Amino acid sequence: MPARWISARPAASSKACCSRSRHRFNGEGEQGHYLWARNGPHRLKRASVDLPERPTIIEIVKPTLEHLPSYKAALERGWSPDNVRLMEATREQLAAIDEDPAAFLASLDDPEAKGGPITLPDGTTVPRLPGFRRWIWDGEAAGSIGFRWQPGTAALPSHVLGHIGYAVVPWKRGRGYATEALRLMLDEARAVGLPYVELTTDLDNPASQKVVLANGGRVVGPFIKDAAYGGAESLLFRIDL
Repeated sequence: MPARWISARPAASSKACCSRSRHRFNGEGEQGHYLWARNGPHRLKRASVDLPERPTIIEIVKPTLEHLPSYKAALERGWSPDNVRLMEATREQLAAIDEDPAAFLASLDDPEAKGGPITLPDGTTVPRLPGFRRWIWDGEAAGSIGFRWQPGTAALPSHVLGHIGYAVVPWKRGRGYATEALRLMLDEARAVGLPYVELTTDLDNPASQKVVLANGGRVVGPFIKDAAYGGAESLLFRIDL
């Protein structure tokens, strides 16, 4: 029988047997409360009570050792924070975490571009831009979102596919995590002083396009990706800050 509330006010037809009815809560657990109600002079009836679910709090957090085990577990489940390099990036991150967790975390926060060059999908290397990465968090790792920029200008090199990129773990997609993470990251982007940020999506990725549009994005138009990414046609969006 589905869980339900037991009314504290008996129906009129049962007035005689229920005139002494009362109820009280007795305990609380992950499955909800339990309600004990007197049903007649000698019998107690127990019913489980469904309570409203607590709203999920979505944050973007600076990666720390405290968050690392959950993030590593997501990688081990086969998720990749890199929408281009996919499992290659996952394997690299797992190896880096095992080798030196502190150094791995430090590499995710590089606003002065002190790290080494970036390797593109075709194997070429390019200078690193200032940037940092935040983890999408709801009590556990739910994804990753990154922001990079060029000092003094909103323009980006052709090999950089937008100022902001994000990836949500598959088991939490479709629940607004990317939309909220992007909204929060825009606040951090404003602090850098850019007039706008650009984001790119594949033509066949309407879910990501909706995320950008929900945060005030507008379509600039189609463009051809840099040859390092295969030269495919994609969509360019802009969000004014």
